[in-house]
Amino acid sequence: MPDVDLLTLLLLVAAGLLAGWVDAVVGGGGLIQLPAMLLVPGITPLQALATNKIASIMGTSAAAITFARRVKPDPRTALPLAGMALVGAIGGAMIASFIPADAFDPIILVVLIAVGAFTVFKPQMGVHTTQRWHGARHVVAAGAIGLGVGLYDGALGPGTGSFFVILLVSVLGYAFMPASALGKIANFCTNLGALIFFIPTGHVIWTLGLAVGAANLVGGYLGARMAVSKGSRFVRVVFIVVVAALILKLSFDMISGS
Repeated sequence: MPDVDLLTLLLLVAAGLLAGWVDAVVGGGGLIQLPAMLLVPGITPLQALATNKIASIMGTSAAAITFARRVKPDPRTALPLAGMALVGAIGGAMIASFIPADAFDPIILVVLIAVGAFTVFKPQMGVHTTQRWHGARHVVAAGAIGLGVGLYDGALGPGTGSFFVILLVSVLGYAFMPASALGKIANFCTNLGALIFFIPTGHVIWTLGLAVGAANLVGGYLGARMAVSKGSRFVRVVFIVVVAALILKLSFDMISGS
């Protein structure tokens, strides 16, 4: 295990708490937590990604349970979404070591800019649930969203929750609140899928992951309760802020790496 001094550990725990809160409300906590993991001296990218999954699954489990009890997500969406997200995440984790992260950045940046602009200029989108399809088409669309985002989360991760939310809102027609609830259930499954691959390969740093995960769990619980109490409009505002932060970070990474 890499040596971690007390100050670094405290910063990682603080990052885990904030990431858990952000992730529970709208997703995107990996924007905070994964870069913090990479600051640990001697840690490899795969170790950081795997350890981040341990911490994240603790937070997403707390948020998913809180949402499930208070919002009661539709199982006709939750089951295909979560099931295919699990499958996608296992596949994504298997190819994580073969795909350079910077190959994804330009595509993700364009998508995020389009998503952010669409959300800002469509203020009524996501305020109320108006499902676009029913029956088999709805199930197939939910499964496709789960598989695609699951692949991304297994391979990279940051912004996964945000992608779940915006696709559930824009493609399936959910309001932001139930979309966040469904996204947390699916995000739990993507974390689980990635860990199914990462744990046997020995990439997880358990002490570090559990310490940050405890903070992430508290943040996830608090964030989920706040999202439920504040409603879809609050979630929409936080979503826009998180997407803007993702755009800035990816832009900075691309400029500094060029």
